[in-house]
Amino acid sequence: MKKKIRRRGRFSQTIIYLGKLFRMFLFQNDWKVLPMSAVIAGLVCFAVGGNLYKTMEGTLMGSFAISCICVWNGFFNSIQSICRERSIVKREHRSGLHISSYVLAHMIYQATLCIAQAVITISVCDAMKVKLPNEPLVTPYPILDFGITLFLITYAADMLALLISSFAKTTTAAMTIMPFMLIVQLLFSGAFFNLPEQAMPLTNLTVTKFGLTSLCAQGDYNSLPMVSIWNSAVKLKGVDVGGEKPIQEALKAIEENGSREEILMRTAEYNQNPAYAFDPDVVVGCWMALILWSIAYIIVTIIMLENIDKDKR
Repeated sequence: MKKKIRRRGRFSQTIIYLGKLFRMFLFQNDWKVLPMSAVIAGLVCFAVGGNLYKTMEGTLMGSFAISCICVWNGFFNSIQSICRERSIVKREHRSGLHISSYVLAHMIYQATLCIAQAVITISVCDAMKVKLPNEPLVTPYPILDFGITLFLITYAADMLALLISSFAKTTTAAMTIMPFMLIVQLLFSGAFFNLPEQAMPLTNLTVTKFGLTSLCAQGDYNSLPMVSIWNSAVKLKGVDVGGEKPIQEALKAIEENGSREEILMRTAEYNQNPAYAFDPDVVVGCWMALILWSIAYIIVTIIMLENIDKDKR
């Protein structure tokens, strides 16, 4: 009489694989993603953090840079997670592994990493005196709104990288795909680069578009001054026209009249973007989009791995 093999349930398998992932975090140097995220955040804060949430241009550039930090962190968290143990997953799936349990363990583990990275990024910004939003929109605390946005950007990018890792043949292939995906995320952010009109719908396929929009909205982008035109005029103040310097005289008159700030705000009025309105609906809409993309990536990942037995690699 054959002895009936008892397989563990989905919950038990999730706990087992979750424990395995945290052991790998400690003993296989996966913890290095945390100090690396601090270094990246520090470099970005040093480069573009000075004008974040102070001017329109600084807010747009800074929000784009912070979105890039989150996407970079998310990609590095999981880009090799599945492909490096693909043969093990394939063997254990034939022995009774529930793919949903395996992916759920990754989801919980990666969420923990993403929360830690969001906290690290905020801490680095605070330590480097980078201005952060000071008015709440969704929760009672602006720093919590900011942190949720960072987490959701990072997690959505993380789940996209997990999807890539689920079908990449090798870790080398996964790392080769990653730069291409990064370029797509950065190029089609929808705001920082001037894209042709026909390319704009593609921005809705990226994590960075919704992350950048949420960060700009939280910083009340439309109420900030615009300084690029003024700064350009300052650079031209030495231009001589017929023995006179009209630009220099005009700038001097504006400053003497105390009209500089009014000019900056008036310039900003013509460059406001309704998509960045200081409105909780804007932020919640971006959060929901990031959550939906994360769910979509997870579903496709499960489907890919459910068919792992058919893989001839």
